[in-house]
Amino acid sequence: MGVEIERKFLVRNNDWKTAATGSYLKQGYISSTPGKIVRVRIEGDTATLTIKGLSIGLTCGEWNYSIPLTEAQELLETVCQQPLIEKTRYRLPMGDLTWEIDEFLGVNAGLVVAEIELPSEEFLFDHPEWLGEDVSHDRRYANANLLAHPFKDW
Repeated sequence: MGVEIERKFLVRNNDWKTAATGSYLKQGYISSTPGKIVRVRIEGDTATLTIKGLSIGLTCGEWNYSIPLTEAQELLETVCQQPLIEKTRYRLPMGDLTWEIDEFLGVNAGLVVAEIELPSEEFLFDHPEWLGEDVSHDRRYANANLLAHPFKDW
């Protein structure tokens, strides 16, 4: 079984941007029910189908499968719930870990969230100065939740 252990934070400022590289990302959800999430994502010329199981603490089952780009585009247009999630994802390596900072677009514009995947829930890591409030357990910030409750409506 694939496993994801992730912490999620708001960001205080844009100090992280000078050392990060970004790419446009579009994703949609076939299912956004917690514990039964099925996501289609296109980033550049790569497409993935992801299944996420129930979260227990910071850990959840996660399975990722590469799919043809044309099939991903068709799924996003015809099967996925609307609106799609659009964002620029920046990656910022720090030591052995990599921060992923998402600047959301469209109906979620203005939301910026930093995520880090960890080898264990107890793993200690440096907190850069630009890191804000820990929202790891706040479901409002889950991408699947932003479909029904976009940031513009908060």
